Amino acid sequence: MIDFAQARRNMVEGQVRTAGVTDLALIDAMLEVPRERFVASDQVNLAYLDTDLPVGRPPKQASRRLVKPMVLAKLLQAAELRAEDAVLDVACATGYAAAVLARLAARVTALEEDATLAAAAKGALSDLKPANVTVVTGPLTAGWPSGAPYDVILLEGATETAPRGLFSQLRDGGRLLCVQGRNPGQAMLYRSIGGDVTGRAVFDAAAPLLPGFVEPPAFVF
Repeated sequence: MIDFAQARRNMVEGQVRTAGVTDLALIDAMLEVPRERFVASDQVNLAYLDTDLPVGRPPKQASRRLVKPMVLAKLLQAAELRAEDAVLDVACATGYAAAVLARLAARVTALEEDATLAAAAKGALSDLKPANVTVVTGPLTAGWPSGAPYDVILLEGATETAPRGLFSQLRDGGRLLCVQGRNPGQAMLYRSIGGDVTGRAVFDAAAPLLPGFVEPPAFVF
């Protein structure tokens, strides 16, 4: 029988802190949220591995995964979350990151386009009872305009291009975090200032490509 509390501590000490994550509120949140509740019952033994953990079932959902803890933690640290922030969590999958965000922000909108995963997120989150998280279902690339503007938008996965379709949902001063590109990719921090959005790379990273965030094929003469 796995001691999940100890496994969480090992994850934070061995994967998160060693990657330069020093935000104490974030560390506490990751120590509190039981990641094993956000995976299938036959995968709980894998919940704290240093990997992008599959949460979908083949063939339809085989590519959907929870982003590895180290990458998620570094993205959230780069977001510089504040207690009063409104957050859009794009591709929330089964809701793990939304549960972490619920301990760091005032309001979390967890967006998922796969109805099965959205239902799993609602179930897992209901067990933890975070009153400030709402799970919604819709296309990932469209964001969730009715909840905008957001102080932070998090993409839980990789995009091959800048996610410009989401920029308009950022508040002035808002931040968007994502992994952009593949093999290798970079974690990007986009910031909206006075209606202009600029981005910079914050660390090298890899994550599973999200549906809809694929670069259009180039026209060939």
